[in-house]
Parts: sequence; C-alpha cells; structure tokens
Amino acid sequence: MIYNQAMECLSRDEARHLQSDRLRKLVAYLHERSPVYRAKLEKAGLAPADIRGVEDLERLPFTTKDDLRDNYPFGLFCVPQSEIREVHVSSGTTGNPTVVGYTQADLELWGEVVARSLYCAGARPGDMVQVAYGYGLFTGGLGLHYGTLKAGLTALPTSSGQTKRQLKLMNDFQPRILACTPSYALFMLDDARAMGLDPRASSWEVGLFGAEPWSDSMRSEIETNWNMRATDIYGLSEIIGPGVAQECEHKSGLHIFHDVFLPEVLDPNTGQAVPEGQWGELVFTTLTKQGLPLIRYRTRDITKITYATCACGRTCPRVSKFHGRTDDMLIIRGINVFPSQIEHVLLQIEGVQPHYQLIVDRRANWLDDLEIQVEVDEQVFSDEIKVLQALEARIRREMEAVLGIAAKVKLVEPRTIQRSEGKAKRVIDRRQM
Repeated sequence: MIYNQAMECLSRDEARHLQSDRLRKLVAYLHERSPVYRAKLEKAGLAPADIRGVEDLERLPFTTKDDLRDNYPFGLFCVPQSEIREVHVSSGTTGNPTVVGYTQADLELWGEVVARSLYCAGARPGDMVQVAYGYGLFTGGLGLHYGTLKAGLTALPTSSGQTKRQLKLMNDFQPRILACTPSYALFMLDDARAMGLDPRASSWEVGLFGAEPWSDSMRSEIETNWNMRATDIYGLSEIIGPGVAQECEHKSGLHIFHDVFLPEVLDPNTGQAVPEGQWGELVFTTLTKQGLPLIRYRTRDITKITYATCACGRTCPRVSKFHGRTDDMLIIRGINVFPSQIEHVLLQIEGVQPHYQLIVDRRANWLDDLEIQVEVDEQVFSDEIKVLQALEARIRREMEAVLGIAAKVKLVEPRTIQRSEGKAKRVIDRRQM
C-alpha cells in the first residue's frame, strides 16, 4: 500500500517539472528572507531569475553543517522566531550545536513524509506503532510520533529505555510496528527471554530502524530472532529528521521522497555529479520547507543512487545502504560523536596529554561501546592510584556531559599511543558494519 500515490509514483518528467517549479520558488524565497543565502547567491553571481529549473542546480552554492554552527542559533531561519513551533538541537564538533526549527507547515510536512515511510515499510490502517526512539531534542521519537498520527495509526510513545516495560507493553498491547535503533531491537532480546517471552512470537511484524549505521548481518539477526521484517529509515535533523528516505518490503534501496527532497550524489572531492549507480556523497535540497530550508546540503554520507522504478511501484529515486562518511563523525547508539569534541574536553583538563585514541566496539548484545584511551603526564602516572582514579572519573563525567553518552576512560602511560607524521589515526572502529 502506498500512502501518497500521486507524489510517490510521479513519472520522471513529472517529478522533474515539479522539482524545477519548487526549486525556482525556493531560491526566490531564500533570496528574499535569508541574509546568509542572499550573500551566498551574490558571491556566486546568481540572481533568483538565473535559476530556471533543476538543470541549474549545480550552479547553486553548497551548504554545510558549519553554516548552521556559524549562524547559531537562529541565523539561518527564514521566518521570525515567533513563527517557529518546534526547535531541535543536535550535537556538533565543539562549541555551538546545530539548531533546526519547524513552522506549523513544516511539522505537517514532517508528519507526511514519516507517514509515507511507515506505509513504505509495511504499515496498514489500524496498526499500532511502538515508538521506542528517544523523545526530546533528538528528532527520532517525535518524528515517528507525528508520522504515526498523520497516517491515522495509533502511537504507543514508549520512548527509549525501560526495556522490561517496553516488552510488557508490547506483550499486552500487541503493536504490529516497532520503531527504534537496530542495536536496541537486538539489546531487548535477552530481557525478553529472561521474562519468559518468546521473541519469535512477539506482535512486532515490521520494524523501522535507523539513527545509526547497521549492517545486513544485523538485519538478519533482528529478522531471525524477532520474526519480523526489518527496514531501514533514514533522516538527518538538518533536512527534516527521520522520513527523508525509507526502504520498502523489497529492501532494494531507500526511497527518497523526491517531491520534498531533491537529491544529488556527487564526488566529494570535486563536487561534480557521479554517474547513476556509482558511490558518492549524498547532497540534499529541501524543496518545500519554510523555517529552515537548505540548498545543496552536504550530508557527508556516502551512497549510490538509482532512478529505476522499484518493484513496489514507487518511482522515487533510491539510495543504497550507506557506505561510510567523508568526515570523522561517529554515530554511537544514535548519538553523533566527533573526535574534536573529545580533544576539546581533554585540553581543558590538567594532567593529561593531547594524545588519545577512540576504540569503538559492539558488544554481544549489539550495543556500541566507546573507550577513550588517554595519555597522562609522567608525574600523574607515577602518582597514587587514588589520584589516577579521580582523574579518570573526572574525564568520564565531563565526556558524558559533552557527548551525551557514557564512555569508558582508560588512562595510559606517556608515549604509548602511536604517533603519526601524517594525519593521526584517532579512531579504531571494530564494529562490523
């Protein structure tokens, strides 16, 4: 079942015509309402009249996460703050986070694309959706909630955590749909068995899993152990949150809702388009947002795209599961973590050296662990054990305050972390993606 047949099954020509019309209006809107974009366009020697359609998209300037940080908090908003109905915040490298804002129309749009995602994954009228993404500044929980309501389904807003309660409510209320991170779906298995529940007999038939990288092996584990169909949902707060793209039951790529989000896949070094089916960086232009519309936003996610019609009947372009990133951002338990954040914290703490290494691993229960190995000064390392324990505890507290997740801290002797004459290898990622 397709939620919005008219938009999800546009012909290539129809989609291009609609995108061109919306792109022209978007550029004029930004030129009028955004001093930042007006300056960008002028620097590129462009006036709104120069953009006639999608064929001129490559002439437009890129937008990056730094543009949001540099204009913190509301400098990129295109409406007065009084017209913003909701604000979300995501972590940045150091200093200011990125802030996104939604008008009432944007919230309705968000609900629309997540409703499409739910039906794309396999939701049906009358379904109950257990939303086990976190509610709050993170966009996952509220995004799935709005989409559930828009689709006319029933929301069970359990949020994340409280696993035994999650499982009891699942067992008692019998929701057909689960929405959470893939690692949390696997984490819940042990508790389910400890409670005497048979995971394969659960009510969950369809899952929408996202907010972190996950592999086909994780998909197989979820599907085998929970006896459900596991689908991939993709989004990023800067673009709208969850609902930018979604797998259907054929699992042959994530459908991008092309009437709302105009995708490009580019060579990350040259900024030029790569041929269909080749790997490149995913770039988005938001065609209809009001509060924080973006032109050619560089996601840093590496994927490839196809424009072939899917077996499900949707004509939306599809992107493959993501192949990595062009920056050093890690996604751990759904949280964005930058090595530069960690370095910034360490530089404020007396007794440690600016030499560190991050080790990311995945436990048997599929949750990610982050260990931060930190070199300490000679004098501190030779001090009493309680001094080292106090230093370790302080680093751990400050890291959790900045990163938003708990990390293990291991203090090591001076000169034990490998040096490099080139770019330092800060991260060892042992997860099998």
